[in-house]
Amino acid sequence: MRRLYIFLIFCSQLVYANVDATLEVVKKFGRLPNILVRIVGTDYYQKEYGLKIFKMLVADLKVTGHFSVEEEKQIVSSGIVVNFDEYRSKKIDLIAKIDTETFRNGGLKVNLQLYDINSENLAFNKQYSTTKSDAYPFLAHKIAVDINKYTQAPDVSWLERMVVLARYTKPGESEILLADYTLTHKTKVIAGGLNVFPKWANEEQNAFYYTKYLDRPTLFKYDLKTGENTKILTSEGMLVASDVSKDSQKILLTMAPNEQADIFLYDIPSAQLKKLSNYKGIDVSANFIEEESKIMFISDRLGYPNVFAMPILGEESGKIEQMVFHGRNNNAANAFGDYIVYSSRESNEAFNPNTFNLYLVSTKSDFIRRLTSNGVNQLPRFSRDGETIMYIKHEANQSALGIIRLNYNKTLLFPLQDSVIQSMDW
Repeated sequence: MRRLYIFLIFCSQLVYANVDATLEVVKKFGRLPNILVRIVGTDYYQKEYGLKIFKMLVADLKVTGHFSVEEEKQIVSSGIVVNFDEYRSKKIDLIAKIDTETFRNGGLKVNLQLYDINSENLAFNKQYSTTKSDAYPFLAHKIAVDINKYTQAPDVSWLERMVVLARYTKPGESEILLADYTLTHKTKVIAGGLNVFPKWANEEQNAFYYTKYLDRPTLFKYDLKTGENTKILTSEGMLVASDVSKDSQKILLTMAPNEQADIFLYDIPSAQLKKLSNYKGIDVSANFIEEESKIMFISDRLGYPNVFAMPILGEESGKIEQMVFHGRNNNAANAFGDYIVYSSRESNEAFNPNTFNLYLVSTKSDFIRRLTSNGVNQLPRFSRDGETIMYIKHEANQSALGIIRLNYNKTLLFPLQDSVIQSMDW
């Protein structure tokens, strides 16, 4: 597994949440539950993927912030009997036993047995499988999600979501990959030419949009089930799909058909294009907010890039509202509820790399929290529950996916070796 870099965000209080996110877990166990993870088998060499899944599962459980994790230091026999009294005396609450089987066709099967020591029962016995053994990280992530769900802890289903990203391969060329959040598993799906700005087309993650530069920028939709690549539309200037509606029927686009970047709304069933902004400067990177009654976007209408919002429904449609009042060069914003995360340039070096840090602000108060402290941190994306942010970090000629666990003062970085990430979605 790729080396995991973990460090604390320097913040003395968990100011993002009104209540401790681990409260329900502590209520159930009286503290964070202690979980012992063990691998079942007889031979390390026969259990290659079992050992990989074991290490990934341990890392996932630690990432959640909901467990105190212990690792069995050796492979144990599948027939070992769990002595509940013995483990209770050691203050072990849960035991996760994983047994892995590989197949000649490249498939992989994992059996999980989760024991609840306090209630003295086998909580569940479940099998997980994949047709491609190199996709084992997703099995580990799914197991971690299920164990977390059993403890009634806050949801961590973001662990098993796929990341779609574009990376540069050489000047003028880039390819699109599918990956797990740790970048341990990567699958190339689009190559040849300049392919950028991938965006998931639906919650199911079975299709995505991306821009390919042909004679003109062209938006395509790639179907992961069928492998079909469908042309959606073309534009002069730039063309980027920045957000998709919850029902997957509308796309927010940044387009510059007349050398002026504006926000457009594309209705998929009717193939109708509607212009939402009309400003002589730059309007880009729109996101749906407030149940899709408004959009949030980046504009330079103050003389520098900043975050604005605009209703697209009702009587106030088109009325512009400034959303962020900190920073003098703000971009790449994303919203969840009353919170906005955005990237702000904090240096102005003509010949050296500039610093872009992430900030979290509330639309209902003066609350502001800096989330990063160095490097170029861009394209932040909230998880569906709002407790986690993924972003791209560029530093020292290397790109990484960053994960910020907002309620746990924890940040993780997963480097993509020898590549520069252009953009991503999850």
